[in-house]
Amino acid sequence: MTPLVPAYGATSLADLSSSLLAALGIGEDNPLDLAPAERVLLFLVDGMGAELLRAHPETAPFLSSLLGRVLTAGFPATTATSLGTLGTGLPPGEHGMLGYQLAVPGTDHLLNCLGWTSTGPLIEPAEWQPTPTVYERAAASGVPISYVGPTRFETTGFNRAVYRGVTFIGADEIDDRVAAARRALAEPRAHVSVYYGDLDSTGHRAGWGTPAWLEQLALVDCMAERLAETLPPGSVMYVTADHGMINATDRIDVDALPELREGVALLGGDSRSRHVYAVPGRAGAVLDAWRGVLDGRAWVVSREEAVDSGWFGPRVRDEWLPRIGDVVAVPSDHSAIVATVTEPRESAAIGCHGSLTPAEQYVPLLEVSTR
Repeated sequence: MTPLVPAYGATSLADLSSSLLAALGIGEDNPLDLAPAERVLLFLVDGMGAELLRAHPETAPFLSSLLGRVLTAGFPATTATSLGTLGTGLPPGEHGMLGYQLAVPGTDHLLNCLGWTSTGPLIEPAEWQPTPTVYERAAASGVPISYVGPTRFETTGFNRAVYRGVTFIGADEIDDRVAAARRALAEPRAHVSVYYGDLDSTGHRAGWGTPAWLEQLALVDCMAERLAETLPPGSVMYVTADHGMINATDRIDVDALPELREGVALLGGDSRSRHVYAVPGRAGAVLDAWRGVLDGRAWVVSREEAVDSGWFGPRVRDEWLPRIGDVVAVPSDHSAIVATVTEPRESAAIGCHGSLTPAEQYVPLLEVSTR
């Protein structure tokens, strides 16, 4: 099996963002060739990979009836990175949100990019991700930009990093989110994003394909149909996800294997896409050790190899290079690289994502139009 390198510049989440703006008449590239629309609604379902959705048409009949195009999420296939990609319209190597947990260059600290917590001093979001967002660009062109999501997200550092420029509408229940979307779509040339995260959290806790996960998928299907019914004439709704998911059946515990801790200064990333930061002068030895232990279960490469292979995009900005691990370890099967002592909560997850497999990379691009 070979890594599924994201199709940056052709069919990736980064290409969706600019194409949506182009559909609204803003002067951006349109690599997905989306047709013009007076209003755009983007329904983002966290964790709803295309292969996962395709496996359960009976549970999601409305969404399954729309199946067709797929996109690649980007690397790592994780929420912090994918929402950074959607928020900037750029591949990860350009926007710098290169994983779930990243080393802060020049320090011995990790930044949790999603929760915006740190083992050291917190970083200003606009300093960590300084690129103007697509929402700022749209607002500057006179397009009303709204984001509908859980109330608790409004003031987070992560939102300030990737959702700058939106009018945030806090709504915690499905009914409230549908109603908020309907109101926001009343604006001419509106760009409205609606986020739903419970499918992903249920997958982490119970595993995808389980009864609890299928119950959530059914709710998503109903919500998508209701959102479609809110579309005014001349509008289009696109449904996509930030990544897919696998159920981990093999756990490699870094905290139980001294050979994987030897020479490691910081362990970042997540269980399906590890950034391994070596003690100065030990990168080669760490790479050899990780390749030896994970042989046949993961793609283990150096920072330079990951960059040259285009995993993070065609280019990685020089200033972002130290955020990437000296070693990048990416499970190729159903393994999870956990750390049960230092990451007990994350290590307990059943559903995992981040890697370069089809189940994690492929996300749907579904369309409902009233044009």
